[in-house]
Amino acid sequence: MMRVDLEEAEVRLSELLGRVEAGETFEILRHGKPVAQLVPMKTSVKAIDIERLKTLTASMQPPDEPVDSATFIRGMRDTDRY
Repeated sequence: MMRVDLEEAEVRLSELLGRVEAGETFEILRHGKPVAQLVPMKTSVKAIDIERLKTLTASMQPPDEPVDSATFIRGMRDTDRY
């Protein structure tokens, strides 16, 4: 973890944030004492349910015959797909 004085952090904030996004951590000092940390945000990654995605994609396939707009909208309304 790198230490940075508050005055330097104010001047170089954009650069420091870019480095934090890349995974670095910084400790901000005021009068030589630590007062804050700049750390990367933790993000949660959810696994994709492939079968659910395939089912959703299949349900979105256009019908074989063209449908007029009123019928299409009525179908969306009746199946809660709006």
